[in-house]
Amino acid sequence: MVSIGLSTYCLAEAIKSGDMTVLEVIQWIAENGGEHVEITPIGYSLEHNDALVDAIVQKANEVNLPIAGYAITANFIQESKDDYEAEIARVKHHVDIAHRLGVKLIRHDVASRALQECSIVQFEADMDIMVQACRVIADYAAQYSIITSVENHGFYIQASDRVQRIIHAVDRPNFQTTLDIGNFMCVDEDPVVAVKKNISYASTVHLKDFYVRPSYQHPGEGWFQSRGGNFLRGAIFGQGDIDVREIIRIIKRSGYSGYISIEFEGMEDCRKGSRIALDNVKRLWNEV
Repeated sequence: MVSIGLSTYCLAEAIKSGDMTVLEVIQWIAENGGEHVEITPIGYSLEHNDALVDAIVQKANEVNLPIAGYAITANFIQESKDDYEAEIARVKHHVDIAHRLGVKLIRHDVASRALQECSIVQFEADMDIMVQACRVIADYAAQYSIITSVENHGFYIQASDRVQRIIHAVDRPNFQTTLDIGNFMCVDEDPVVAVKKNISYASTVHLKDFYVRPSYQHPGEGWFQSRGGNFLRGAIFGQGDIDVREIIRIIKRSGYSGYISIEFEGMEDCRKGSRIALDNVKRLWNEV
């Protein structure tokens, strides 16, 4: 059985504006039919904040909402060896936080570079640095029986083949991928094809939707460009241009039976967009 829920990232705008706290977001998700919450600390921080970590656990228990996982940023491309080791140590601390949250899944980013440095040649040159860091963290997380993962995220590590390359090179049973169906579009990869390729490596799944326009049709404010120059804008899930029905069909047929977390990035009010997205995911999951 899959569990369909939301990341706190969906309501990041309300958190950042001070309109909601993360505890209120957890309450909101439970009241609106979410089956779990994924903790993504944007607009709040859990580093050296055990009181908030414990409050999140208490609130989730109070509203009977499982905590699916923990997602953090990281970048192992650093200017010095000391900075590299410090970043590994920082991510290890987040693994400790994940354990305190009681979760068995953590996503950490691996690397990011400026767009002009995202070539496959540069990627291969950075492989040893990235792989060693991921191995160290996966081995550290193993003491807690925690699965670590890389997401197709941030232009540099977004393509399905690059994700697979890292997974196989790290070669740890507890290192997998957080499969974000929409992020493949940021590197102009067909999400349907990419999900087919990587679903078997997924420890957890993120669902989002995008509107897409070709590079020669600038739509104006609110859009960003893919690596190839196409224009993208976050959409309410099921209302954008991604073939989400086919992707849900692929996920179901794969036998995947874990957490499916919605990430809303649209221009609409985050509560309205997240509620409609959750309703759409549940409806489509039953229809396909």
